[in-house]
Amino acid sequence: MSSQDEQLPAAAAAAAPEAADADEGMTWWYRWLCRIAGVIGGMSCAFSGLWNCVTINPLNIAAGVWMMLNAFVLFLCEAPFCCQFIEFANAVAARADRLRAWQKAAFYCGMAVFPVMLSLTLTTLLGNAIAFATGVLYGLSALGKKGDAISYARIHQQQRQMDEEKLAGSLEGQAL
Repeated sequence: MSSQDEQLPAAAAAAAPEAADADEGMTWWYRWLCRIAGVIGGMSCAFSGLWNCVTINPLNIAAGVWMMLNAFVLFLCEAPFCCQFIEFANAVAARADRLRAWQKAAFYCGMAVFPVMLSLTLTTLLGNAIAFATGVLYGLSALGKKGDAISYARIHQQQRQMDEEKLAGSLEGQAL
């Protein structure tokens, strides 16, 4: 066993609390929804990217290759079991799981926008739509849970009281 193999379990144990903190705001079903959206987005990018490469326009070919690269990254990060033949797949998936939701959102949305900027066609738009939606789902989870109705009612009541006090103060100032 090499020194690198001995350090790997210690690094994984240290990363476990970080992963728990990152997923603390996401429920299990929302986490699965994001993963399923990522896999479907990867399939969409792969098929659309392959279809986009069947042309003579170099920008369409470049966008298609980028879309297939997006599909590979989505599969690697969201479903590493699909990439069992790649040695580093589990390490990349573990690192992607440690990313915060807003980082995943920015990464996935940025990956999906680039081919559309290269070649604005219906194929690139539809092919990257689900990958972009995966980024949006992660972005929504980064915003956090919405508050309960009671706390919103209290905040609204306090704002209304402050507005009434300001209005009464301004009316008193005008009366003098």
